Amino acid sequence: MKNVLRALRLRKVQALAVTAVVAGAGAAAAIVPTVAASASSDSAARPASAVRPAAVPRCTTASLRVWLAVPGDGTAGPIYYALELSNVSKSACTIYGYPGVSAVGAGGKQLGSAARRNAVKPATLITLAKGATAHVQLGITDPGFFSPTACPRANAIGLRVYPPNDTASTIVDFPFAACGKAGPSFLSVSVAIPGVGIPGYNV
Repeated sequence: MKNVLRALRLRKVQALAVTAVVAGAGAAAAIVPTVAASASSDSAARPASAVRPAAVPRCTTASLRVWLAVPGDGTAGPIYYALELSNVSKSACTIYGYPGVSAVGAGGKQLGSAARRNAVKPATLITLAKGATAHVQLGITDPGFFSPTACPRANAIGLRVYPPNDTASTIVDFPFAACGKAGPSFLSVSVAIPGVGIPGYNV
């Protein structure tokens, strides 16, 4: 009889243990989805970091080769040339607006007034890839178009060019007749235009 009672007590203890294990497992299972949902909600609440592309730097005088496409185009009044700005740096750069241009004589002395801005087209930001070129329309009016008093004739040996938004200049060799003193606008420039200007074509 004692053995029967002992066996019954043992089975009861085992049954209670199994019930406790099952209950514990169920509680753990109930906790896991809650934790997972909390982590998921936290991740969704945090915005993904935006990847911003690096800004393309401005083209400096050192990064450009400035040259003149000849011949020019025109008959009466100004002769128009394509003043080319080629990116010779190792990466892309941007150009926006007008260059500064003036005639220079022997010794680098400025002749006449600096080029006036000819607003034939609105300025646009141009991105020049490595090796790419933009150009401006450069107009040169012969001094004979003006009175000798207002524009005495002088021999220019080239053009001093400041690329748009730069304070450093470069000299483009190009002999032409210029005004010997400040006065009439015998030079004019347009905004920078994408692409290579075509010699002999009114750009």
